[in-house]
Amino acid sequence: MTMKLFSSLLLGLTLASCSTMRSPIVPGAVPKDHGLIGAGEGPAWKDGSLYFTDGKHINRMDPKGHTTVFRHNASNGLLFNREGRLVACESGLRRVTRTEKDRRITVLADRFEGKRFNTPNDLCMDSKGRIYFTDPRYGPRESMELGYEGVYRIDAVGKVTRIRCDGAERPNGILITPDDKYLFIADNNNNNHGGSRKLLRYELDKNGDVKSGSRKVIFDRKDGRGPDGMKMDAAGRIYVAAGTNKVTEWETNRFKAGCYILSPSGHLIDFIPTAPDEARNCAFGGKDGKTLFITSGNHLWSVPLR
Repeated sequence: MTMKLFSSLLLGLTLASCSTMRSPIVPGAVPKDHGLIGAGEGPAWKDGSLYFTDGKHINRMDPKGHTTVFRHNASNGLLFNREGRLVACESGLRRVTRTEKDRRITVLADRFEGKRFNTPNDLCMDSKGRIYFTDPRYGPRESMELGYEGVYRIDAVGKVTRIRCDGAERPNGILITPDDKYLFIADNNNNNHGGSRKLLRYELDKNGDVKSGSRKVIFDRKDGRGPDGMKMDAAGRIYVAAGTNKVTEWETNRFKAGCYILSPSGHLIDFIPTAPDEARNCAFGGKDGKTLFITSGNHLWSVPLR
């Protein structure tokens, strides 16, 4: 290798590293509160509109800022697949569905080995178009049929595989890297003393299954409110909705409500505060894809990025 080529490669790696560690927030930008509009979970962006859930419905905010009900029942994580169809976790109905372009609903998964899911919470998609989703249970546990809180992959309609994420107590948010190499799990056992409140990373094999013994703790919130929904940008930075502004019997407020921007290795790069409380998820959107939207306490927040 020539010295010139080596220097060019070294410069490229240095620039990539600097880009990853630099705050992506536009200097001087202040998070904008779009108001109490039922933005509890979701969100997902498509064709100039932002979609989010309020616990009962999927709502759509159009380019003019007007909000209407898009469809009923879905209450948690959302994403649009490659064909532009909306895939949703329906926690109340304990299933994952796809809304077709004619508004028909296709049930992608509602059972595993004949037993109903707990409460599907969040989801992501790999480069092959397969859906990964989490299935925790917050609140009463009497109706749990599976007896555990897990992570699953939908390979086709009705074809579901359990993804063994050793060491994860209550999987909530989920993220897969664009190269399908890593799976991130927001392990958020936030209503138990001493429960896990960690961002975990697992290595995936070529089949999309977790490699045994690959678990790594990226960020530990200890007695603070744990991580929830998350996204990754083109530089590999991870945006994690997390934290609380109040103290409960289960947790402290050492980590305030908002979006925590982390490097791939878990270094805290920046923080976007939100109110009133419990930042739950985030998504990229806007005309150029450089606006971060955050759902927090049924308020919608946005901030411009570089």
